[in-house]
Amino acid sequence: MTSNLAKIEALLFVSGDQGITPSELANLTGLAKPAVFAQLDELKKKYQVDSTSSLKLHMTDERVRLTTKSVYAPLLENYFAIPNQVSLSRAAMETLSIIAYKQPVTRADIEEIRGVGANGALKRLLLLDLITEAGRLEVPGRPIVYATTEFFLDRFGLHSLQELPPFPQAEQLDLPLETDDLLARFNDLVGPAEDKEEK
Repeated sequence: MTSNLAKIEALLFVSGDQGITPSELANLTGLAKPAVFAQLDELKKKYQVDSTSSLKLHMTDERVRLTTKSVYAPLLENYFAIPNQVSLSRAAMETLSIIAYKQPVTRADIEEIRGVGANGALKRLLLLDLITEAGRLEVPGRPIVYATTEFFLDRFGLHSLQELPPFPQAEQLDLPLETDDLLARFNDLVGPAEDKEEK
C-alpha cells in the first residue's frame, strides 16, 4: 500500500520544472489541503536531513517542485560540459524543434504535439541553456512558456530565428502537428550540432 508521502513525491517528480499546486495535490491524492501541507513539510524535512539525497523541495505561494541541492551544481555543470554528454536525443531534438517554431510554447502544447511526456527533454534542454523559461500564460494554472536562447542560435550556427526554414503551417500551427515533418525541416538546416561546430 502506497503512503501519502510517496504519492505526493511521485506527483512532484512527474510535474517536473512546471511544478504542481497544493490544490492539485489535494485533488489527486484525496487529501485535504492542510494534510497536503503537512506532508510537504515532512518531505521537505526528509530531504534536508538525508545527506544521501540530492533533492530538495522548492515551495512558492503557488507551486511546489523538486530541485537538486545547490551543492551538486558543479557536478551537474561538469556533466553537461563534457562534449560526449551534450549530444541530443531524438526526444530532445523533437522538443527543441517544436519550441523553435512555436515559441513561446507550454509543456502541455509540446506534449500534445509529440504525444508523449516532455519533462526529461525540457530539463535537459534547460540545463544545456538551449531553451529558457520565458514567463507564464495568464490562464488558470499559469503554465510556464518556453523559448529558445541566444546560445541555441550560436550552437546551431544561426544569426536569428528568421533563418529557420519556413514551415508550411507556420502561421497556423494547429494541433496535432506532424512532428517528423517539423523535425526534418529543422534538421535540414541545422544538422547535427557537432557538425556545425566543426565548420
